[in-house]
Amino acid sequence: MITGELKNKIDQLWTTFWTGGLTNPLDVVEQMTYLMFIHDLDEYDDARAKEAAMLGMPYKSIFDGVVEFDGKTFDASTLKWSTFRDFDPDRMFEFVGERVFPFIKSLDASNKESAFSTYMADAIFKIPTAKLLDKIVGDMEKIYGALPKDQDSWGDLYEYLLSKIATAGVNGQFRTPRHIIRMIVDLVDPTPTDVICDPAFGTGGFLVAAGAYLKTKRRDDVMYNKKNREHFMNGMFHGFDMDRTMLRIGAMNMMKHGVQKPFIEYRDSLSAENPDRNKYTLILANPPFKGSLDAEGVAPDLLRICKTKKTELLFLTLFVKMLQIGGRCACIVPDGVLFGSSAAHKAIRKEIVENHILQAVISMPSGVFKPYAGVSTAVLVFTKTGHGGTENVWFYDMKADGFSLDDKRSPVEENDLPDIVARYHDLDAEKTRERTEQSFLVPKSEIVDNGYDLSINKYKKAEYKPVEYPPTEEIIKSIETLEEEIVAGFAELKKSLDI
Repeated sequence: MITGELKNKIDQLWTTFWTGGLTNPLDVVEQMTYLMFIHDLDEYDDARAKEAAMLGMPYKSIFDGVVEFDGKTFDASTLKWSTFRDFDPDRMFEFVGERVFPFIKSLDASNKESAFSTYMADAIFKIPTAKLLDKIVGDMEKIYGALPKDQDSWGDLYEYLLSKIATAGVNGQFRTPRHIIRMIVDLVDPTPTDVICDPAFGTGGFLVAAGAYLKTKRRDDVMYNKKNREHFMNGMFHGFDMDRTMLRIGAMNMMKHGVQKPFIEYRDSLSAENPDRNKYTLILANPPFKGSLDAEGVAPDLLRICKTKKTELLFLTLFVKMLQIGGRCACIVPDGVLFGSSAAHKAIRKEIVENHILQAVISMPSGVFKPYAGVSTAVLVFTKTGHGGTENVWFYDMKADGFSLDDKRSPVEENDLPDIVARYHDLDAEKTRERTEQSFLVPKSEIVDNGYDLSINKYKKAEYKPVEYPPTEEIIKSIETLEEEIVAGFAELKKSLDI
């Protein structure tokens, strides 16, 4: 989460772009992304070199040797941010435009089918003047100097930048806060053999977080097992989106985080042409909640389960279809999915409860998506079985996520996220919890009796604490004493005023 001084520095950089002539918000984000990517290549390359040395593997730096553009050859080591940032403005502008930018576009050029090559092919460097580039680089140096080192600063920075895009939210595409993404990934505990998909890819936040989790929590299994490492680099991560700019940003994001060849594709996930059925072992997503769409373009097998035009219901149906038997899903849905009374709402809830295993419903406060959306949401966690298995559903009433729930989203001490993860991974202890507590289990039979309603308020019980009042005589005596004190006070006031 970007706050305080760091937020002010980013706002200043945004102003620098606008006053320099780049006024399209999406252009600003994209150009800033290119420069962030260029900056982070140094750190990424050093980290990969150290990782290879630790594993006893050969590694060739991307800055080794020479590169060729327009018939001219250049020493690749001169293309580092740490080299050109100290150039005078005119030389820097020429260097970045004619060498550095073509260099980042050429990364992974040998693999023409890679996501990076595909979506960087039409990237354009749009910063118009040497003076503007020099000012931007200076502002970015200040930002990087202020970034926290103990979190996914890249993701947090993206989240804040994307909140500035004027069109954000128009299609229900609300960017998921990185700390919420990390909580969801912690809940599902990805494994080194998972095949992970986000059908509403965006900038790749869920996939990046899953990769970071595996490299941290299951490092030995991922990095020291040749088969798992190859899977991690080339076959584990899949993402689809209908915004090429987001795909380009996401491809850079994945490469920056050490995933060489994710499968990222421009695709309408809900369309009839989507071939992915029974393919993935893990789906992580926050699909768009944009209301309704043209049902003619929706895959027929989705409509057979849930006949609707509402995207949030269709995406939930899609997740069921895309999972393998035994595959897990953790996704964010608007509150209406939990209690909507239409036939389609009930149909998808019944499908998950009756034909698969619904493990958890985590209700989140509406402030989680502020300042750019006030929508109330929940996290659903379920496993595809095809033959049922739901016994008890775990409900949690999240009240705080570590930030204030107003538009400022300032850090606060109250934070339920660690408690949510801990309780979810010890559901046996939840069996003794009362319905008045923050989390509890509800048997499937009760959910069925309530028309598959999954809203926590349907099952949570209010705790009434008895209040004891003093006897009536004592209350009257207290009132009389207070009245006497008021009269005496007035008399003292009149005396002092000679009235």
